[in-house]
Amino acid sequence: KLIVAALLAGSAAAFAPAQVAKTSTSLNAFEDELGAQPPLGFFDPLGMLTDADQERFDRLRYVEVKHGRICQLAFLGQIVTRNGIHLPGPIDMAGDSFDSYPNGIAALFGDNAIPQAGLLQIVAFVGALELFVMKDSANGAEPGDFPGDFRN
Repeated sequence: KLIVAALLAGSAAAFAPAQVAKTSTSLNAFEDELGAQPPLGFFDPLGMLTDADQERFDRLRYVEVKHGRICQLAFLGQIVTRNGIHLPGPIDMAGDSFDSYPNGIAALFGDNAIPQAGLLQIVAFVGALELFVMKDSANGAEPGDFPGDFRN
């Protein structure tokens, strides 16, 4: 009797009305943004834009484009140096040339790594660029305006 009741209960669900899915109004606010595609619509798996406004959305999109471009330049730098193309001249006062250092992660942690003072200078320079030069909008452009981006 229990098995028959379970079978009937399962088939009864087939005739029940479809449940309406709950949707978040904060995510629906970005459904029409460039990049939202069916069947996913607006894709935010980490929930970074839950209850966010348009200003936060534009800022995160700007940062995403900026970091994507930085990664492209880093990859290009790896390809160039691995093909033996290096800057001319010495890298330090001791006369070490740019090609005397290894490529990739070995340049940071290997036996012949770049000196720590040099790495500190690089990190300080990039940090200054991030804090003072490359703010939310480039060259006084409106937030959300990206020169050469996917909308231009």
